[in-house]
Amino acid sequence: MQNINDQKEEESPMIKRGGYQLPPKEGFILTHFLTVADVKRSAEFYLRILGGNVVREGEPTIIQIANSWLIINVGGGPTDDKPTVTLRTPQYPNEASNFMNIRVADIRSCYEEWRKRGAEFLTEPKDHRFESR
Repeated sequence: MQNINDQKEEESPMIKRGGYQLPPKEGFILTHFLTVADVKRSAEFYLRILGGNVVREGEPTIIQIANSWLIINVGGGPTDDKPTVTLRTPQYPNEASNFMNIRVADIRSCYEEWRKRGAEFLTEPKDHRFESR
């Protein structure tokens, strides 16, 4: 892993949006990386359904959604900072190795609003002991 401070000032891309700055001046920002087959199509989903803002286009695309950041990019082979890792999209659509929790104030309202925008859900909201999912 390369420390961003090891880069020359002019080489270091800085992205600012709202109260966030990537890379941060201090501490850290948690960013979720999504490996996708179609960057543009995937970014469109997060913009249209969740109201995100693109802060960097291309490969990778970086999107700010609420108080989170997403990096969306195609897969690829090993690189110098991950020499034994290959990123690829899921091989089977009904299997997952990670997911994002999106906590909302009113799950039923969000479900209806996002469904109307074109989101597809596996189920409608389900009530569990301490939460609705």
